[in-house]
Amino acid sequence: MNRTDSLNRIRDRRERWDIIVIGGGATGVGCALDAASRGYDVLLVEQHDFGKGTSSRSTKLIHGGVRYLAQGNISLVREGLRERAILLRNAPHVVYRQEFIIPCYGGWQKAKYGFGLKLYDWLAGKFSIGKSRILSRGEVIESLPGVRTNGLTGGVLYYDAQFDDTRLLIDMARTADIQGACLLNYSPVTSLMLEGDKVKGVVFTDAETGDTYTVEAKSVINATGIFCDELRRMSDPAAKPVVTFAQGSHLVLDRRFLPSQAALLIPKTSDGRVLFCIPWKEHVLIGTTDTPVDQSAIEPEAFDSEIDFILETAGEHLATKPARDDIKSVFAGIRPLISRTNAKNTSALSRGHEMFADKSGLITITGGKWTTYRRMAEDAVNQAATIGGIKAVPCVTATLRIEGTFDQANTEILHPALRCMSGDVVRAARVEMARTVEDVLARRTRALFLNARAAIEMAPKVAQILAAELGKSKEWTKAQLGNFGELADRYLAKPHSDKLKTEN
Repeated sequence: MNRTDSLNRIRDRRERWDIIVIGGGATGVGCALDAASRGYDVLLVEQHDFGKGTSSRSTKLIHGGVRYLAQGNISLVREGLRERAILLRNAPHVVYRQEFIIPCYGGWQKAKYGFGLKLYDWLAGKFSIGKSRILSRGEVIESLPGVRTNGLTGGVLYYDAQFDDTRLLIDMARTADIQGACLLNYSPVTSLMLEGDKVKGVVFTDAETGDTYTVEAKSVINATGIFCDELRRMSDPAAKPVVTFAQGSHLVLDRRFLPSQAALLIPKTSDGRVLFCIPWKEHVLIGTTDTPVDQSAIEPEAFDSEIDFILETAGEHLATKPARDDIKSVFAGIRPLISRTNAKNTSALSRGHEMFADKSGLITITGGKWTTYRRMAEDAVNQAATIGGIKAVPCVTATLRIEGTFDQANTEILHPALRCMSGDVVRAARVEMARTVEDVLARRTRALFLNARAAIEMAPKVAQILAAELGKSKEWTKAQLGNFGELADRYLAKPHSDKLKTEN
């Protein structure tokens, strides 16, 4: 991917695009990939960087959802299990089978969770990736060193999948580019083009130059996630909200707290959710919360209460209780949840997706979860073809291989605490459309999400390499370091007295 090439394509194009997709998260990039692989001419514009928002802040799971099974949402679980199998097949370089263990502290728990996970196996059917089974106390201790053993009677093992969310997203974007899509980051849409009462295109600004572009399309897809209602009001100022917001926060710890290949599932927390402790990139990722919030935010921060809740809950199930000083990074994301009521308990709201087409023809696809992005995209592109009068072509993404990344040989390690190389920065700039130090350290690599202090220490070297690749000045480099330092500070878990952010 090359940003200059994308801009040149937009400038040179004289005919309408088939489809314009607004939003560069999982759903939007999925739409661009789906449309391009059908042979449609598709343009995607994103206001920030690809995956800047919710799509980079997941629990790193591709799953059917054992919690949704407990809620009785069988259709969502079935859909997730099918999509899990598709992703394991189409992106094996970044999506992996993962063992999960539920430790049990009583015989009734083994029976309860064992039965539930046998149902999970049955729902997977031909898409099964491994059968669950009951574990003895000794087997749990052997598989989960670091788990609390006091009162432990055994456990239940089952299988789901793990991934790196923005690594997959960037690879999806590259695949869409190869298929012929035109993708552009840092290009916020400022208005919709209306011809009469029908949407005919978009007006966006190149955030790097300030130049404005007006582009026409047969169909426009709104895939902006938590910001979808704001865009809908560009089409219809009276549009009522279709999403509500829930914040999910995560902590990253040193691997010593759970030195195992298996993940730990805490099946019931004080707020009625589940909590995962997952081995991820030589660290342990713990999350998530489900905190109702009033508004969308591109860079949300975890509340003190969320950090305390995660530490306390994890500490009840780990032999070594983690403290604030042990946190390497803390991050939060906001989920768009479909709701037509003022729900106080967002954990009870469905993670299913819905699609809306307003009177202008603007198509909004929202809700859902990372696991089902491909199905969401299929539905949205089908609708876009119908509304735009575009020749119907079947979706092919169920069997479309997602391009993997290539390695940079003989490059410098940027920090002893992380596996980030100077070649990763070069690749990010040359073929992955990275434009800032944040793009590299937050999303092209996961340094900021794994170890915020290490990311801060790496930033000067990353800025130097990036400036050389993009032809930027010393003033640009200085500004980048200032911006990244201010951002990265939010990923550090400070003592309560030092945190300025308070929960509303």
